[in-house]
Formats: sequence, C-alpha cells, structure tokens
Amino acid sequence: MHVRSLLAVSFLLLGTMAFAADNTLTEQEQKEGWKLLFDGQTTKGWMSVKSTPLTASRVQNGSLNPHPCNYMLVYEKPLDDFVLSLDFKISPKCNSGIFIRTAPLTPRPGKDVGFNGIEIAIDDTKTAGFHDTGAIYDLVPASKNAMKPAGEWNHAQITCDKNNIEVEINGELVSKLNLDEWTEKNKRADGTPHKFDVAYKDHPRSGYIGLQDHGSDCWYRNIKLKPLSAVKK
Repeated sequence: MHVRSLLAVSFLLLGTMAFAADNTLTEQEQKEGWKLLFDGQTTKGWMSVKSTPLTASRVQNGSLNPHPCNYMLVYEKPLDDFVLSLDFKISPKCNSGIFIRTAPLTPRPGKDVGFNGIEIAIDDTKTAGFHDTGAIYDLVPASKNAMKPAGEWNHAQITCDKNNIEVEINGELVSKLNLDEWTEKNKRADGTPHKFDVAYKDHPRSGYIGLQDHGSDCWYRNIKLKPLSAVKK
C-alpha cells in the first residue's frame, strides 16, 4: 500500500479510536469496578427529578445537556459511597452544578430540591470562592479555580466515602468536607453561616446524583462511577 494511503488509514483509525473512547470503559476501568452511567447516545438510566423519562433532545453530540429541564437530571438509582468521574463543558456565563446524595427527590415546602442534596458548583467565573467551580456550594470554597475557559472540556472527580467528600477539577484537589464536623443547621464547621437549614452530620449518606440546569447550556460526558462499597467488601 502507498505510504500516503497507509497514513490516511492510520489517521482514520486514530480518529475512530479517539471518538470510541468517549462514553466507554477501558479494560482497566472494568477491572477496577467502574460503571458507565451514560452511553453517549441515549438517556437510558437518567430521569427528571419527578422520576419521568427524558426526551432524546437531552443528548447532544455524545453528551448530556440538562438545559432546559426542571432543575436537574438525575441518575435513576440512589448511591452511597463512590468515586464519580465525568467531563463537563460550559457555555459563557454558565451556572450549573453536580449534585450528590440528593434525598429525597421531593422538595420540602418553600425549598427547591437542591436543599435535599449537596452541590458541587460549576460556574463561568475566574475566582475561587463558595460559588465557583469545584466549591461545595455555599459550604466549602474552592481552594483555586482550576477550570478551563468556557467552550473547553474539563474533568471532575468527586469522592463520597462515608463522612468524607473530596472534589478534584482537572486533576487538582480543590475542596473537601468532613460531614461529621458539621453539627448545626445554617452553620459551617468553623461557625460561619451558610444558607442551608441542614446539619450535615445528619444528612443522608445515600442519594441521587444530578446534573443541574440553572438557565444555561452545560454538557456532560464520560460519566463513570466506581462504587466504593463493592471495593471494600
């Protein structure tokens, strides 16, 4: 075969391999116990906060876009201890978030369902505070803004291990929380106020994960989860 033809075939194979790598598990990930939560083509396994099926329009170019929806898309099963790994890309001025341990899905009177979960902030900002990307929203500020600009893909990894929560953005640990230290409603562990009427030491250690719609496009792909309870047995 001509050298140019060989090169063309090689580039074609590489491109196919790169595309196929999205929304799939590697052999190593399968051996480690990872599960794929989004197949890149359908909304299988995902639903609204009212437990209703999602339309196919939520899938866009191999990613899930929660905008517009009724607050957030949620994975169909509650989860307890895990490592959640995913990629996200935001639009300019985006406000979104990744919810963990949301329970129940029925909001309390006068509150949105977000009060029943813990949010990892995803926002188009350049600062590092309580409401910036990687922060545990309004509870623990991000130690730095490790996010790439709007329009570029980022990687997030969230670990929920009993009372401990850790958040990594693009490979950097940016926030962590020990739920056992949060003993009072509306107060952080250091005594400063926050907005939630929850004593997080009593917050459910199992719940739904969700992708928030807060009025802006935000895309999520390569959504993978490693259950820690299975690893520890």
